[in-house]
Amino acid sequence: MRVNKINWDKIGRVTEPGRYRCFFGYLTVTSEDIEVWTRYPDATFTLIARPTTEQSVGDDYRLGAFDIGDRQQ
Repeated sequence: MRVNKINWDKIGRVTEPGRYRCFFGYLTVTSEDIEVWTRYPDATFTLIARPTTEQSVGDDYRLGAFDIGDRQQ
């Protein structure tokens, strides 16, 4: 299964930076990513595949560019 975008709800609204097991593999979330979701809870991030290493188990991703939609502030 290929996933290109992810929102906060899909990863359980995590509140701490770290590496999380998701339905598509592993996702590394930074404090900056959480800050975006805190300010824009409906934002969607593009998933970026991380290079596979010998120690990697499964697919590993990080968050890239995000879209906050059509919110007016």
